[in-house]
Amino acid sequence: MHRAYRSRHTSSRLAVLAACVVISATLVACSGEDGPERSVDAFLAGWPTGDLQAVGFVDPTGSRLAAADVAREIKELSGELAETPPKLSRQGKPTVEQDTATSTIRVEWTLPGDTTWTYDRPVRLVKGRDDDWQVIWEPQVLAEQLTRGDRLGLRRDPAPRAGVLDGAGAPLVAPRAVVRVGLEHRAVTDVKAVTRELDAAFRAIRPAITPPVDLSGLAKRLDEAKPDAFVEVVTLRDEAYRQIRSRIKDLPGAVFSTDELDLAPTREFARAVLGTVDPAQADDLAKFPDRYSPGDLVGHGGLQGRWDERLRGAPGLTVVVRRASAGGTVEFTGTELFQRAPQPGEPVRTSLDVATQNAADQALRGERRRSALVAVRIGDGTVLAAANGPGAAGENLAFTAQVPPGSTFKMVSALGLLERGAVTPDGRVDCPKTQVVDGRSFKNAGDFALGEVPFRTVFARSCNTTFAALAPQLGGDGLAAAGRTLGLEGQWTVGLDAFTGKVSANGGATEQAAAAIGQGTTLVSPLAMAAATAAVAKGGFTPPRLVLDPAPEAAAEPGPELNAEAVAAVREMMREVVTSGTGTALEDAPGGPVHGKTGTAEYDDNPENTHAWFVGWQGDVAFAAFVEKGGSGSGTAVPIAERFLRALSR
Repeated sequence: MHRAYRSRHTSSRLAVLAACVVISATLVACSGEDGPERSVDAFLAGWPTGDLQAVGFVDPTGSRLAAADVAREIKELSGELAETPPKLSRQGKPTVEQDTATSTIRVEWTLPGDTTWTYDRPVRLVKGRDDDWQVIWEPQVLAEQLTRGDRLGLRRDPAPRAGVLDGAGAPLVAPRAVVRVGLEHRAVTDVKAVTRELDAAFRAIRPAITPPVDLSGLAKRLDEAKPDAFVEVVTLRDEAYRQIRSRIKDLPGAVFSTDELDLAPTREFARAVLGTVDPAQADDLAKFPDRYSPGDLVGHGGLQGRWDERLRGAPGLTVVVRRASAGGTVEFTGTELFQRAPQPGEPVRTSLDVATQNAADQALRGERRRSALVAVRIGDGTVLAAANGPGAAGENLAFTAQVPPGSTFKMVSALGLLERGAVTPDGRVDCPKTQVVDGRSFKNAGDFALGEVPFRTVFARSCNTTFAALAPQLGGDGLAAAGRTLGLEGQWTVGLDAFTGKVSANGGATEQAAAAIGQGTTLVSPLAMAAATAAVAKGGFTPPRLVLDPAPEAAAEPGPELNAEAVAAVREMMREVVTSGTGTALEDAPGGPVHGKTGTAEYDDNPENTHAWFVGWQGDVAFAAFVEKGGSGSGTAVPIAERFLRALSR
């Protein structure tokens, strides 16, 4: 009898275990038909969906709770995390002591930015009258620090933004003193008079504020302000404020406050190259909703835009506890549950040289037409300056302009002709007033003619008709081949968008003649011409570089060594441009001998419409100056080059 009883008991246990296996397949495990595991697993299965009807609940006092009320409170406590419920799992078997049990659960939240917040919590259970296990619900089950009425919240912690550095590794953008100029409404007795005085003072600041300070809405803003309110008019750099301090400090109602802002060395300093850092705009938030949040600082344009992700770093994330106040607002309680620390941005080191950039900016300061000046170091190709005049309105013409180079391209044509042996510097060539090619007439600026003179003379005087006549000597691809040895059309990159040039090739006779004088379909950028000029000065092309760190993923290779005899002749002739040709205004420029070539480039069918160019070098600095619709190179671009060299020598 005893043996038979044990057999039946064993069979019963096997049946229960078999049932448990079936239940476990639906996320409900058990060690007995009504074990606490079953209730815990049912609780975890229903938590994400809010369907907890399969679970019995009591509060810590033993009072029964409706499953719907528990589901609602879980959602409320989850707060900003409610839309992404956690992944839940039971850790081992519950600990059972008579009519109570404790089970450990793991809660794993997936937070923005692929961040995981994981922790373990105890779930207590009590056996009910019907031997069923009921979950003791309290807010601490969700997170230890929570109490009824709390809400989980997310706080985004911005990372420290890194800086753009110059060639020496110093920040280009740094905290600089500013003065906020404002008015106190109640102290302003005559709004029109004060506005006139402010406008006159702001216009007297040099260099001029671009765009000018708009005071058109000042009267309305004052009228709408409280009597003791500070109505800000403009924020000025300290050096600009000091220029007009005596004119505005005693104006009725004038109020001033000092501050520091992260600014470049000057207002105009490499503006288009550096870009700006501004609060996230609507377009930013719409385009990158997972990257930016309202209030974030975002780089726009230039290096700040191109390298924004590197510079801005990765924001931190903190899970906080919030609570609704009596007024209905949800406020931070001071409790932080989890933190992913911000990752500071990494700096971007450039090759810019502050003194050279300031000289370039100063040279273009008074030029209202769209203009640019690029300077590169001949020895290593690093970009020392990239300036864009006020008329460029934020566009980086220095790198991205695609315009004909005009007679500056005779530097390339001459190199090609000399390498082929088609001419020699002292060989005599004809420079007539006009040259007709396939029915198209080419002429010289001012309709001059030199007659039969040495090739070096027609180069120095920029005789179009000679080069148009010599163009067939280059062959269909000869001009493009010469340009490529100087880096034009190359695959080099500087860390920002840049146009490396497109040289005419395999065109008809008229196109070949036009290309030889920098017209036709040939297009370049100031950067491309500055790099080509540096190649002539050095004797071989070195790819220009602006961003030094991070280094380019695929650095361009240097060009081949140029024909020594041919390039030496081009150098001599470019010196003669300055000593006896179209660039004589630079002969007395301080800092040593200047080599160069002027250019006047037609950009449509009207010969009166021309861009102005000058390319050249002095010492170890090669440069290209460009003015859109600027007229002649000698009349417009050469004076810019002179201002640049004089500023650089100070």
